[in-house]
Amino acid sequence: MRELEYPFDSNNILKRAKRIKRELLSDGSVRLKKKIAVLGGSTTHDIIRAMELFLLDAGIEPEFYESEYAQYWQDAMFPGEELSGFTPDIVLVCTSVRNIKTWPEIGDGAERVAQIEEEEFSRYTQMWEKLSSDYHCPIIQNNFEDPSWRLMGNRDGWDSHGRVRFVRRLNERFASYAEAHETFYICDLAYIAGAYGLDRWHDPLYWYMYKYAMGMDAIPYYAWNAAAIIRSLFGKNKKALVLDLDNTLWGGVVGDDGVENLEIGEETAIGEAYSEFQEYLKAQKDIGVLLTVDSKNDEENALAGLSHPDGKLKPDDFVCIRANWEPKSLNAKDIAHSLNILEDALVFVDDNPAEREIIRQQLPGTAVPELPKEPEKYLRILDRSAFFEVTNLTEDDRGRTQMMKANVDREALKSTFADYDEYLRSLEMTAVIHAFDPLHFARISQLTNKSNQFNLTTKRFTQDEIEALAEDEGYITLCGSLADRFGDNGIVSLAAGRIEGKELHLILWLMSCRVLKRGMEQAMMDTLVMECEKKGITKIYGYYYPTAKNGMVREFYAERGFELTKSEADGSTVWALDLTKGYELQNSIIIIQEN
Repeated sequence: MRELEYPFDSNNILKRAKRIKRELLSDGSVRLKKKIAVLGGSTTHDIIRAMELFLLDAGIEPEFYESEYAQYWQDAMFPGEELSGFTPDIVLVCTSVRNIKTWPEIGDGAERVAQIEEEEFSRYTQMWEKLSSDYHCPIIQNNFEDPSWRLMGNRDGWDSHGRVRFVRRLNERFASYAEAHETFYICDLAYIAGAYGLDRWHDPLYWYMYKYAMGMDAIPYYAWNAAAIIRSLFGKNKKALVLDLDNTLWGGVVGDDGVENLEIGEETAIGEAYSEFQEYLKAQKDIGVLLTVDSKNDEENALAGLSHPDGKLKPDDFVCIRANWEPKSLNAKDIAHSLNILEDALVFVDDNPAEREIIRQQLPGTAVPELPKEPEKYLRILDRSAFFEVTNLTEDDRGRTQMMKANVDREALKSTFADYDEYLRSLEMTAVIHAFDPLHFARISQLTNKSNQFNLTTKRFTQDEIEALAEDEGYITLCGSLADRFGDNGIVSLAAGRIEGKELHLILWLMSCRVLKRGMEQAMMDTLVMECEKKGITKIYGYYYPTAKNGMVREFYAERGFELTKSEADGSTVWALDLTKGYELQNSIIIIQEN
C-alpha cells in the first residue's frame, strides 16, 4: 500500500489506522499469522497500531499481547496466565532511556560507576535469559536513545559520570550480547531517534501527559523499524534490485551524451552523489542482494556506461543486464524468471515516474520506491525503505551473486546438450546430506522463511525451533547442500518429519529454486528413505498445503512414488509411501558424499 511506503505521513497513518487495516484485511491476501508479545516500558498502544499496519502490508497478520504500562520487567520475570498461554513467536521489549533505573552521580567513584552499569545491564540480561527459557523464540530489544539533556554539555559524552556516556556504554554491552546470542536482536533506537531528530523525538509533553517514550509523530518511524526486523525474521525481505541506468546510476543519458560526459565521480556535487549511491548499491552484494539492470538502452552503451572509470559499479557486479528497447515491465518479468524468484521479490529503482507507475500496474507485487527529483536523496530513500533488513547473515548470503552467475553459466551449458540427463551429468554434481546441525541452524531457519515456490508445507521456523527439532530424537531432519563444477550452492534443500511408531509424518520439505530440476529432490528422497529404514519406519506420510505460490509442487509426492490418501476441498492433499513394498533408488546423477 502506497501510504505505508517510506517516506510516509505519520499523521495520516495514525489518523486512518482503522480504515487502512480494514482495506488491508479485505484485499484477499493470504498472510502468515504470528503472535507478538510487546513488553513496554512506556505506553505502547499506538506503537502496536502502527506496527500492525506495516506487518499486514508485508504479508504478516499479527496477534499482539501488550503488557500494562511499564510492566515489561515484571511480565518477563513473573508472567501471568495470559502471557504464559499466549506462546509468542516474537517478544519485543520496547524500552527507552526513560527506563534506566539508576544513573551515575557526579560524586561517584570509578567502582561505583562500574557497579551501577553492571546492575543496570544485569537487570536486562536476567530478563532476556528468562524470556528465552520460557518462550524459545526470537527476542527484539530496543537499545537506548541519547538523553534529552546533558548536565555537563559536551563533557557528558566522555566523562564517566555523564549520562550520554553511560547510555553509550550500555548500548555497546547490548550489542555485544546480541553478537553472542543468535536469536537476540537489537532495534536500534539510538539511530532511529538520531535520524528522526532528538529534540523532536524527546517531546516532553507526550511523556508527561501520556507516558509516550517518543513524540506522537515519531511513533510510526519506530514501528517501521521494529516491523522491518520482524519482516526479515519471517522471510519477507526482497531479494533483488532492478536498476535503471540513465539519471539513476549516473547523471545524463549515455546514448546521447557519451560516456565521457556522464556525471559520476568527484568532479561535481551531483557526480559525487551518484558515486556514493553506486558505492552503496555495490555493498548490497555483501549481504546477498542481487543486482540487475533494466534499461532502455543499446546494450553496448549500457556496458560502456557501467565501465566508466569513475563508476563504482562495473558490469561484473550484476547478475543479469537487460538493456534493450522492450517495455521495462517485460524485462523485469524476465529478470525474475531468469533468477528463479517471484516478481514480489524485486525492488525496481528508476528516476522516471512514468516507468515506476507502469511497473506498479504491471507487476503489483514488485516494490517501487518513490524516488525524489534530487539524486542526492536516492540513497536515503532506498536505505530507509528497509527492503533488505539483515537479521541473519550467512555464507550463502555473501556468496549469492557468484552462485547466481554460476547458474547463468549452467544455463548456457545446457543449451549445448540435446539430452537433459547428459547435461546434468556434465555438471559433475556432488551433494552432502545430513541431519540439521549447529553450523547451519541460521541458514536452515532462513531457508524455511524465504522459500515459497518449492515448499510443500510452507511452515516457517525460527532458529530456536530448528535447534529444538535437531535435538529431538522423535524427528528425522535432513539438510542438503549441492555443488558442481561451476561452484557450491550451499544448503539448498530441507526435509523434516515427526516419528509416530513406525510412521514418519513430514512437516517440512522445501528446496531453493536456484537448483530446480537438477535431481536434488531425488537425492533427498533416497536419503530420507535410508534414514527411515535405519529407524524401522515402514510408512512415510507427506502433506501438501497449497498457497498462491507453491503450485509447482502439487504433484511432487506422486512423482516420488507416493499414493494419494486424502484430498481436501481447499486443495490440501495427504500422500503415503509404503516402504514394505520395496523402494527403488531415484537418484542416478548426483554423487552423495559423506558429511
